[in-house]
Amino acid sequence: MTLPKFLMADNSGFPDDLFIVHTEYPRFILNVEEEEVEWLDEIEENENEEEIAEELTAVIEQAYEFCDAEIAKYEEEDIDE
Repeated sequence: MTLPKFLMADNSGFPDDLFIVHTEYPRFILNVEEEEVEWLDEIEENENEEEIAEELTAVIEQAYEFCDAEIAKYEEEDIDE
C-alpha cells in the first residue's frame, strides 16, 4: 500500500485539535493547535546534531504547509458551493 507523506486527522475526543500525521521517516504526529510533536520513530544519532535539527525543522514546516494548503482547499470548496 502506498501512503501519502502527510495525513490530516481529527478525533472527537479532542474536538479543538487538528493533527497532521507524517508517514515517512521520521514518523510523527503534529498537533497543529498546540504546536506539539509526538515522534513515533527514534531519531538516529548523528555526529552533526545541527544538521539533524535543520532536517526535523524542515519536515515540520512541510507539515504546516500541507495543513495550510488542505484547509485552503476546504475553504475554496465551501465558497464554490
